[in-house]
Amino acid sequence: MTPSDADYQRAVDLLIAGELVALPTETVYGLGADAARPSAVAKIFAAKGRPADHPLIVHVAGHDAVDRWAEQVPDVAWELMEAFWPGPLTLILKKQAWVPDAVTGGQDTVGLRVPGHPVALELLRRFARAQGEHAGIAAPSANRFGRISPTTAGHVAEELGSRVSLILDGGPCKVGIESTIVDCSRGEPVILRPGHISPMHLEAVLGRQPVVETAVGAPRVSGSLEAHYAPVTPLRMVSGERLLDFINAQRHRGGKCAVISANQPPQAGMPHAWRLMPADPVGYAHDLYAALRDMDHAGVDLIVVEALPADAAWTAVADRLRRAVAGAGQI
Repeated sequence: MTPSDADYQRAVDLLIAGELVALPTETVYGLGADAARPSAVAKIFAAKGRPADHPLIVHVAGHDAVDRWAEQVPDVAWELMEAFWPGPLTLILKKQAWVPDAVTGGQDTVGLRVPGHPVALELLRRFARAQGEHAGIAAPSANRFGRISPTTAGHVAEELGSRVSLILDGGPCKVGIESTIVDCSRGEPVILRPGHISPMHLEAVLGRQPVVETAVGAPRVSGSLEAHYAPVTPLRMVSGERLLDFINAQRHRGGKCAVISANQPPQAGMPHAWRLMPADPVGYAHDLYAALRDMDHAGVDLIVVEALPADAAWTAVADRLRRAVAGAGQI
């Protein structure tokens, strides 16, 4: 689906006026505002119910915008940009002095990304032509804070309704989970949030595998809370060998459950709903948020997710599910 010229123009006009525009990226749909205007950024926090000290990712149209937002950009960051932009990689860099605290959560760093979605890129280019050198769109996921990230325009409408002035519909998101975040602000690159771009992908460019860190001292980044990406319905992770016994126990107690699994459902004793997922991590990631959202609407008492394989390729999906389990049923 491609927006019309009129759609793009309306989106640019709304952003210039300080309003919110939801836009598709290859990861998830973002809730966008003029990143250079604190009053516009404040509307993101109000619409999402997001704590004000949580930093936002600034989306820019290309590499040439980086020096306008960041200073002391190390060579390793440029290497990663050349390899992965446009794409699902966010880089944490030392910010320029003018960058609003509203975007950075009061930190001395800023997260930057060039998204790999044609609609997002076209909007960013048009916005840059209209706004000049400080053009950037702050765009966290277009959902209420802590809830399941949206991967279609319909999800955004369901989550935010009239709180967003315009939703640019670019079809379903290709990747389906948020970008990998790499901190390049403290010397050696460090992964702060896993994503579609894996440590192995990064190693192929850097010649070494970056450290994965969530320790004190790292910049605060989007999606790093223990409870996040969560359905309203309680969510449990259950190992494959225990899954059928767990489902049967739920049924005997009179509870309705829905299952998300990469395996076929049992011949007998089916739960209320069963979502069959792709068996590979990329396909699973693509379908994850839509599956959680569907099961959240299935009229069940519990969503059961079959535990994932333990190997490194599943790290990003496992991260999202762990946080979803921690936050489920609390909203």
